[in-house]
Amino acid sequence: MPKAYVFTRYGGPETEALVEVDRPRPGPGEILVAVRAAGVNPVDWKLRNGFRRPGETDAPAFPEVFGNEAAGVVAELGDGVDGFAVGDEVFGNTVAGGYAEYALLAATVTAHKPAELSFRDAATLPVAAATAYDGVRQLDRPVGATVLITGAGGGVGSAAVQIARAFGLRAVGVASEGKKDFVESLGAVHVPSGPDLAARVRAVAPDGIDGVYDLVGGEVLADAATLLTDPTKLITAGAPAPVVEKLGGSRVERARNTTVLDAVAQLVVGGRLDPHVTQTFPLDQAGEALRTVEDGHARGKIVIEVAV
Repeated sequence: MPKAYVFTRYGGPETEALVEVDRPRPGPGEILVAVRAAGVNPVDWKLRNGFRRPGETDAPAFPEVFGNEAAGVVAELGDGVDGFAVGDEVFGNTVAGGYAEYALLAATVTAHKPAELSFRDAATLPVAAATAYDGVRQLDRPVGATVLITGAGGGVGSAAVQIARAFGLRAVGVASEGKKDFVESLGAVHVPSGPDLAARVRAVAPDGIDGVYDLVGGEVLADAATLLTDPTKLITAGAPAPVVEKLGGSRVERARNTTVLDAVAQLVVGGRLDPHVTQTFPLDQAGEALRTVEDGHARGKIVIEVAV
């Protein structure tokens, strides 16, 4: 029987286990893939802790497989799936977890993996890179404009900086002092996080900020909002809608479609976007991979690789 890394109830790491599971069967609109790599994201451990996405009402069916993005080889197609065939190399958003030897992907949020793109890098794109792409595109700033990206040293933030640069924008990235070299290597002007953020941003961007993509929320979001003359150019993935709407901005609108996945894949292939995978772990060390992200010390992306 295939293996998967699951959590058996809400709680901490003590709820996690590598177990044998039945091979999933794809339903209508679903694709079963033999997983080659799965991305690890903060939302994974937050879901284990009981976090529910906006609009979710169904109670989870434990055990629940970790993971929201994966890359692999198509093993079986569900009814109504067009454009894919058994044996295709693909990547996308999972239906029911990706830390596994087999995973289900939603066909509407699955793309063909370019031959030049590794499974490892492809597995990092559906969550962080796609969220970054959606936010930068939503800002809709003209070439040459200056955008502020908070949380620029994280998975979404580092992708947002690179995508902004690919769109011809000047990027100012907020991150800890320890991530200064990393943020600058992405092509952004680094501003250290902490009190009096707005003053430090104004010092490096005297001509003003034309848009803000916030990935942190809280006081950082509030400070960043004061830098804008047009509050509608405040987009966040780090705070609830009511919070940002009081400031005149909005939540990032996730496209969640194949078009976006194709776009970010081509940015990687073209050398405009580096997923910055810094560590990989085998499936039987998925817990260690998740802890690396949960502890908050990871730089770049963490990936679980599944042996063929």
